[in-house]
Amino acid sequence: MNRCVVAICFAFLTGAGVSTQAFAQILRPVAQLEGVGVVEHLDQKLPLDLKFVDERGKPLQLQSLFDGTRPVVLTLNYTNCPMLCGLKLRGMIEALAEMSLEPGRDYRVVSVSIDPLESPMQARMAKQGYLREFGRGDGQGWTFLTGREPQIRALADAIGFQYQYVPERKEYAHAAVFMICTPDGRVSRYLYGIRFEPKTVQLSLVEAAQGRIGTTFDQVLLFCFHYDATSGNYAPAAVSLMKTGAAATVIVLALFFLPWKRAIARFTNPASAAAAPIVSENLT
Repeated sequence: MNRCVVAICFAFLTGAGVSTQAFAQILRPVAQLEGVGVVEHLDQKLPLDLKFVDERGKPLQLQSLFDGTRPVVLTLNYTNCPMLCGLKLRGMIEALAEMSLEPGRDYRVVSVSIDPLESPMQARMAKQGYLREFGRGDGQGWTFLTGREPQIRALADAIGFQYQYVPERKEYAHAAVFMICTPDGRVSRYLYGIRFEPKTVQLSLVEAAQGRIGTTFDQVLLFCFHYDATSGNYAPAAVSLMKTGAAATVIVLALFFLPWKRAIARFTNPASAAAAPIVSENLT
């Protein structure tokens, strides 16, 4: 926190009769958030050589979860989180469940625990619970990973996910966000909050896959819409909409005027109108 702001608050509160000890108690939750947040590293290549352990206890490299074809939904969380992780993951799976894209077939989900003490068994139990809520797929498209502190920190630093352990609460302070990554392991999009618009998530995945997944309509939407970081959604892109509208207008006008032009030509060309009777008289 800015020292000037702290000084002003201290002067105001002590002037109002608040003790120094009480002031420290007020600032403690704020101090715990120092160094917590997200610094976006768009197009940052992930350290795919990092080694983790999946929910089955099988060691693997992060590289094995990026096949070059399917985009990846990447989340950083932990199973003992008292509230925020569960809210974020439930909001995420609610959005994923409403999409036409299928987990495993069109995209993967990778959840990495930020708690180095978390065991594969805890990760497996968490996966089973969220899969029941998800209600789609057989779980092959969603992998839960645990690992050691250096590997976790290296991944978090690469994507700009800043978190801190709070010893007195035995909890981690962290942001509510998940990332959309390209099939080759680059960060494509950050989605914040605990509620997510399904179409935004779907278009983010289509964009990350460079059109290799999704419908033709999704491709049209990507052309006409752009991602608005302020609102966290895809908003209409004026230039694209104008181009699309102009092209549609030209097509409609062509379809309308071409038959009309031909009809006018027949009525205004006397030579072609007289040609048919002359041929008829010669035949008789």
